[in-house]
Amino acid sequence: MSNNKRTDILEAALSLFAERGYDGTTVPAIAEQAKVGAGTIYRYFENKEVLVNSLFQECVEQLAGSLLTDAPSAEAPIRERFHHFFVRFSQFANGHDKALAFIDSHVNALFLDEASNKRFNEFLDVLRGMLDEGKRQGIICPSPSDALIAMVYGALVRVFKVIKNGVVEPSSELLQGIEESCWNAIRAH
Repeated sequence: MSNNKRTDILEAALSLFAERGYDGTTVPAIAEQAKVGAGTIYRYFENKEVLVNSLFQECVEQLAGSLLTDAPSAEAPIRERFHHFFVRFSQFANGHDKALAFIDSHVNALFLDEASNKRFNEFLDVLRGMLDEGKRQGIICPSPSDALIAMVYGALVRVFKVIKNGVVEPSSELLQGIEESCWNAIRAH
């Protein structure tokens, strides 16, 4: 446990929300896992909905920050930018599997507030921009960018879930093949 109760609460909430979902997670369960009193949670978060939104925004910030770290310039070739996205997403999934599972399972939830939805859409806008530029260049297929994102993002989330569960053994060859398959799914043919 850290010296910061807010951090302890967020870590416990992440673990429980990722495992049990929003409805299956109670404030007392979060308090028990964080080793704080339930009342302590309410000092930091008005209610469970505020807590889940705070956590969602932090996780999306982590994911976006990871993808943007050392990102190629907007003038770099689309394939190079896609490769960067794939590598950084893979690294994030490997080191933050609970955050990725949490984002994926809560992204369209009705309890997400305007700020959470806005932050996620800002993250998607970066990906949309890359895809839209690729479409203008004739490199990316002309399908809607959100459909292309769903194809790649959804595939990657599932792949890293089966790796985490031990169904598939990770290797550099596997990841190279998955990257090439994802690229082939969205590139213009």
